[in-house]
Amino acid sequence: MSPLILHHYPLSPYSQKVRSMLGYTGLAWLSAVTKEMPPRPILATLAGGYRRIPVAQRGADVFCDSRIIASEIAAESGRSELAPENMSEDEQRWVEVAEGQLFFACVMAAGSPELRRKARQALGFRDGLRLVTDRWSMGRRAAVPVPGFRSSGKMVREQLGRVEAALDRDFLFGDAPRLGDFATYHGLWFVRDLGEKPYVARYPKTVAWMDRIRSFGEGERREIGAEEAVAIASDAEPRPVADDDTRHAWVGKQVKVAPSDYGQVPTIGLLVGSTPTRWIVRREVPEVGVLHVHFPKVGFLLTLA
Repeated sequence: MSPLILHHYPLSPYSQKVRSMLGYTGLAWLSAVTKEMPPRPILATLAGGYRRIPVAQRGADVFCDSRIIASEIAAESGRSELAPENMSEDEQRWVEVAEGQLFFACVMAAGSPELRRKARQALGFRDGLRLVTDRWSMGRRAAVPVPGFRSSGKMVREQLGRVEAALDRDFLFGDAPRLGDFATYHGLWFVRDLGEKPYVARYPKTVAWMDRIRSFGEGERREIGAEEAVAIASDAEPRPVADDDTRHAWVGKQVKVAPSDYGQVPTIGLLVGSTPTRWIVRREVPEVGVLHVHFPKVGFLLTLA
């Protein structure tokens, strides 16, 4: 099996969620660092209109959204507890909260001189301003309520209290980490590790839990360029779609798939597969060939093109 390629950037919380899972599983992976905001013409060649980060890739299969990427990591590592489809109802409800309004609250509440300094170092002044403008515009168009600056800090402190109360063992749902741990960690990582908010230290069990996840590192990482990722796709064929996954009424039709909450830019292609948890869309790209782009059903809308 070819290594997973992760298209990501250092300051991305959802990328950190995936990097931490890769560290926990110890998988070897290829790192293709991309820009913090569109235009990303090379990545668009692979993923179409989809604009969110991270995107993962294995050969000519492209995986959009961290839910699908978690499923791929779970399958490759044999850690079934990292797959969204294996969450209990309690864990699923927890993750929906952590990755809903609370995620936006973490991003808003993390604002600090330390975070601005890190953003300037990573982006420079002009791109940093463009990123702020881009995220503000995305938030305005989001289909979910985005909390304001004043309420965000309160929401984050309440979440820290919930995490503190839930940690009667090393991890939120038992003695070993599950997807719910990583889905909770990445927002708080943005607050503590990037924003350096001092109030996180008031929650000692939460700090120790975050340190345990941080200690996993990021796995066996090797840097490649985006052009190399495209070349890898060009030299590969998408993996076969199972017969049981071709029975949806729209298989064989042109469709659009887009997130239902924010960053709602569609990818257009031919629907070739529909599993219980994902849509698989075929795209033919002149400079690459045939690609299969995978989207989760949760949080995404499928419509006829």
